[in-house]
Amino acid sequence: MEFEGRATKHTESRSDGAGLGDEPTRERVVRTILVDGPSTAADLAARLDLTPAAVRRHLDHLMAQGALEARDPRPTATRGRGRPAKVFAITEAGRAHFDQQYDDLAVQALRYLAETGGDEAVLEFARRRVAFIERDYGIVTAAEPDLSPAEALARVFSSEGYAAAVRSLPLLPQADGGVAVEQLCQQHCPVSHVAHEFPQLCEAETEAIGRVLGRHVQRLATIAHGDGVCTTCIPHSPAPVGASTGSTAASTSERKS
Repeated sequence: MEFEGRATKHTESRSDGAGLGDEPTRERVVRTILVDGPSTAADLAARLDLTPAAVRRHLDHLMAQGALEARDPRPTATRGRGRPAKVFAITEAGRAHFDQQYDDLAVQALRYLAETGGDEAVLEFARRRVAFIERDYGIVTAAEPDLSPAEALARVFSSEGYAAAVRSLPLLPQADGGVAVEQLCQQHCPVSHVAHEFPQLCEAETEAIGRVLGRHVQRLATIAHGDGVCTTCIPHSPAPVGASTGSTAASTSERKS
C-alpha cells in the first residue's frame, strides 16, 4: 500500500499543510495515528499543522484506501452538546505498510518449528526473541533512574519499533502519592500478524515484563487479536513473593499450529 499525497512548499500553503517538506502528507497522518492512537480530525490538524479541511481530505483518501477507519469515540470523556467527533484508527491494511514485509516467511518458519518441535519449541523461540526486554531494561533504568518502571519499559519497547507509551490510572492513590496502576500501551506491534497465529509471542513478552519488574502484570488487550493497542496493566507495588508474573497464556489446545 502506498500513501499518496506528497506536499511541497509550491503545492500546499499553510491552509492546506505548509511546512511538510517532501515527506508524504498522508503517510504522516497514518504514522501519527499509529504512534498516538485513534485520533479526531481536530487532533490530527493540531499535531500536523494542517487545516481541518486538509486533514479531512487526506482522511477520506486513506479510508478509501482501507488504511484507516472511522469509529465512535469511547464514552469516557464529558462532552457538551452535539454529536461526539469520530476518531480515526489504523486498520490491519494500514499497519501492514509498516515493518511487516516478512510476515509470510515468519509464519511459515514458525509453522515448521511447531510441526517439528511442538508448541514448547515455539514458546522457547518467542522467549529468546524478547530477550531484549531484560537486556535493555537495566540499561535504561541505570541511564535514567527517574523513570517509572513502566516508562523505562516504554523506552525499551519503542527502541524495538513498538511505539510504546505509558498511561497512568490514578484509581487508588497510595500513601506516597503514587498511582496504583500504570498501563504500558504499545500502539504498534511489528509482529502482530504473526502473533495472531502464534500467541506465544505475546505470552513471552508478558512473562518478560513481569520478570524484570518482579511483580504480577496482566495483558489486557493485543493488536494481534483485533484490539487497537497492546495494553499491559502494571501495578504500582510489587506482588507478594511467589506471585505469578501473569502471562495471559492461551492454553496449548487453543494455540494454532
